[in-house]
Amino acid sequence: MSALSRPFFDAVFLKRLLLIAIPIALQTMMFSSRSLVDILMVGQLSEADVAAIGIAGKAMFVSTLLIFGAMTGGSMLVAQYWGAGNMQGFREKIALTVTLTNATAALSALIFWLYADSIISVASDNPTVIALGKDYLQIAGLSFFCLASVSGLAAGLRAMHKPGISTFFSGVGISVNILLNWVFIFGHWGAPQMGSKGAAVATALSGIVEMLALYLYLYQRQHLVAFSRAEWVSSLTLKAVKRFLALSLPTAFNFLMWSSGLFVYHAIIGHVNEAGLAAIAVITPVESLSLSFLIGTANAAAVLVGNNLGAKQTETAYQQAWQVGVFNFIAGVFIALVMLVIQPWVLGFFPALTGETAQITAYFYWAMCALIVVKTIPMAMIVGVLRAGGDVRYCLGQDFVAQWLIGIPVVLAAAVVFEWPVYWVYALLATEEVVKWVGSLIRVKSGVWLNHLVSDSN
Repeated sequence: MSALSRPFFDAVFLKRLLLIAIPIALQTMMFSSRSLVDILMVGQLSEADVAAIGIAGKAMFVSTLLIFGAMTGGSMLVAQYWGAGNMQGFREKIALTVTLTNATAALSALIFWLYADSIISVASDNPTVIALGKDYLQIAGLSFFCLASVSGLAAGLRAMHKPGISTFFSGVGISVNILLNWVFIFGHWGAPQMGSKGAAVATALSGIVEMLALYLYLYQRQHLVAFSRAEWVSSLTLKAVKRFLALSLPTAFNFLMWSSGLFVYHAIIGHVNEAGLAAIAVITPVESLSLSFLIGTANAAAVLVGNNLGAKQTETAYQQAWQVGVFNFIAGVFIALVMLVIQPWVLGFFPALTGETAQITAYFYWAMCALIVVKTIPMAMIVGVLRAGGDVRYCLGQDFVAQWLIGIPVVLAAAVVFEWPVYWVYALLATEEVVKWVGSLIRVKSGVWLNHLVSDSN
């Protein structure tokens, strides 16, 4: 079949993409729903609790992305080693990913334990909000170890095109989280009524349950991703760690820088209007759920593109890059339209919001739907394509320019200099995404990201 007569979309590729993307999307939705469940349940108490968990959730999001950044470096290697058929290297890279993501988790948990009140005070000067947020951060931060341990194995399962296993256990975790939230927030079954602090306890305990259940399942069945102690030891060579860090450090710093920028956006909106702070606390988990499918397709693309690069099938990887970009855009438009239709139903879950806060939340919701579409191409090209080929330094530089040199100054100027209404300030968060549209498309077209990362010596 000639290039002109060949259809743009490869049906086999799209089928594989969806088979991997849907479980990842479900897992992302369940992960995002943890904070949404906390907001929904604590929202029955007071706006101070909602604001505190919103700020704490944003700070935890920063650290979560730092852990995911470390994990992403491992995922690049794991996907390519699987594509190359190197099983020893595959398991060793999973072991190394689990080790180094846990080191990242330890750093994050320590910072939250020592400086929780300072972190919350960046976005609010309300003593009640600071006290509530501090308790939440210090306790919920312990769940980072569980997240790191699970995400390392999840990277291996995704590379094998079997993400459904980790998705199932994420379902177990969120189910336990909902139950324990009900118990500890409101004081059921003889437990003390702990409010927002109870939500943090539920987050930590449910993470432990999910981690233990996944490891028990995989090791009892001697699954291929269940690395041995000998493989763990052999993975900790200086050469392997340096190669891992060469990919993970730029990505982890990229995630830290980008997510810190989101926290700055949050702080700017909070200082413009305190009602906007509560509104963005509601919108953030809703947006995360809305983006779950797009995140799933981007991560699935990273697996498939990485597999092909590991097998040295660069032409196929290049063609798949454009397919996933167009597919993500079409899916994003559809998701945004659906979210607009169900807006009254979604916002109806937050009866505790006051009249002004409810109105601002509605404005934020409309802007969020537009942002969903704007984020489609950068998400597909950065997460699904460029990082799959190890082009992490370009991604880091592009995010720095788009967010810190352009996006944040524009939003800050609108809020402080021009004193725009808070909903227009929120809408300007699209600025950095527009910049990344241009940079990502140019980079993908150049083909410089088509890198083979597999080492013959593991």
